[in-house]
Amino acid sequence: MAVNCAALRETLAESELFGHERGAFTGADRLKRGRFELAAGGTLFLDEVGDLTPSVQAKLLRVLQERQYERVGGTTSLRADVRLIAATNRDLGHRVEAGTFRDDLFYRLAVFGIHLPSLREREGDVLVLAEYFLRTLGERMGRRQSRLSDEARQLLLAHTWPGNIRELQNAIERALIAADGHVISAAHLGIGGHRSLVPGRRSEAPIAAGSFPTAQPLLEVEKQAVADALRRAKGNKTQAAAALGLSRGAFYRRLERFGLVA
Repeated sequence: MAVNCAALRETLAESELFGHERGAFTGADRLKRGRFELAAGGTLFLDEVGDLTPSVQAKLLRVLQERQYERVGGTTSLRADVRLIAATNRDLGHRVEAGTFRDDLFYRLAVFGIHLPSLREREGDVLVLAEYFLRTLGERMGRRQSRLSDEARQLLLAHTWPGNIRELQNAIERALIAADGHVISAAHLGIGGHRSLVPGRRSEAPIAAGSFPTAQPLLEVEKQAVADALRRAKGNKTQAAAALGLSRGAFYRRLERFGLVA
């Protein structure tokens, strides 16, 4: 059973997670079983756990420590018989330092951690995911024959994806809407300085100062950008990678791809 903690209002979060007794507060006209009770014997997934308020964090900590809880307005202790999985897109370590997330709860949750790298750190997944979204969204939108041009593929690999997978999904959906044929071009994606093409309208994407002519192959543009970043960083690969918004691993793969490894 999944719970989106970011969507829980503070006044209702405790009731949603632990339930409430009839008459516990105004509007509580019947007994309600919370997610911990409904997930008994199974798995409870707390998504965006970093958005829980301090008061709910304290109650969650007690459940994890004592394996017991009470419904709001109740006195009977119930056993929390669940496997708990939590996820967040926030850096909980930084939130602990800032005092907005309890350190004791953080360590109780961090029994076994799995770090999912951002999309720009696993560039090998970009085209696989793009094809998946192209297929699933294309079927839903009646565009089953759509395919990515070579230029579009190059742009997908060159982009740093600050919005991660949601940004990639939106780019593919935007392209399916904008393309008036079966072939999706780089401009249809609307990323990396390319404006999304509207059917019947000519692209007017400007060239930023210091960029390269659009007639130049995109891979050459990327190669030049990597070389320039390395030159400006005086050979410091860590600084060059940071300037391009890339992880060290992704930056080194580009150095090897373009033959820039010393």
